[in-house]
Amino acid sequence: MNSSSSARSATRTVAVHATRLAVILLLGGFLGATLVRVAPGFGTDESDLDSRLSQQSMQALRQSRSSQDSLAGFYVRYLGRLLHGDLGTSRTLQQPVTQLLKDRLPETLKSVGLGLALAWTLGLTLALASVMSRSWFVDLFGSLLAGVLLCVPAAVMAILFVIAQAPARLVLGLIVFPKIFRYARNLLARTAAMPHVLTARAKGLGGTRVLLWHVLPVAAPQLLALAGVSVSVAFAAAIPVEALCDLPGIGQLAWKAALGRDLELLVNLTMVVTAVTLVANSASDLLGNSARAGAV
Repeated sequence: MNSSSSARSATRTVAVHATRLAVILLLGGFLGATLVRVAPGFGTDESDLDSRLSQQSMQALRQSRSSQDSLAGFYVRYLGRLLHGDLGTSRTLQQPVTQLLKDRLPETLKSVGLGLALAWTLGLTLALASVMSRSWFVDLFGSLLAGVLLCVPAAVMAILFVIAQAPARLVLGLIVFPKIFRYARNLLARTAAMPHVLTARAKGLGGTRVLLWHVLPVAAPQLLALAGVSVSVAFAAAIPVEALCDLPGIGQLAWKAALGRDLELLVNLTMVVTAVTLVANSASDLLGNSARAGAV
């Protein structure tokens, strides 16, 4: 395949991913708004129970929420404002959503980044040690550790960290670690048993050289796909962890928005989480395809 054909193929692939991202974002935002709109208690507020408010004040509050009565109308107006960079205002926090995301998103990205660094360092190290050393003790230790952590719910693990006064950001690493270790160990073990790897070992090549030249290049596309999935898992786990550990990030903001049935804020948070997840998955897919093409 010549360079021009490769460039056209790459451009077409990127365009397909971008189109899919836009469509899923639109559908995700609408479905998120629908779930909030049909949730029990939507349209009510604590101020409705305040006996100190006059009838005129109560009527003004209800009129301020009337723009959200029609789901289709709300979503069309939301998309119109989104095209102009206006994400609306949070009803419960009384702040622009843009400012809230600007303040909270870096905290969540920091938590997710540290959690993924811990999970990948621990998971990949144990997986490599288990496969390359072929030691039953290392494999048993890693499997038991991953199995125990996999059985503990994210919320319970977050509460244990709060009680122990341990760094809360590390919880995400322990939540993601079992999935990385189990998949990476199985993938590396399957790759290490391939004929070309066995031939390299039979020729007397060292373990490090076999790993770097014969095992990792074959396993790289699947590991990149796992990287995209791990970002999604970490973001999903950030919601209960940040809410329970009182970390001022997107997860805690989503929890407050859900409690307050804050439609404007929840739709934007749905868009943000969906966009981050899709971008991570698309990036890992594109890099995996590039790795396969390079290997061929």
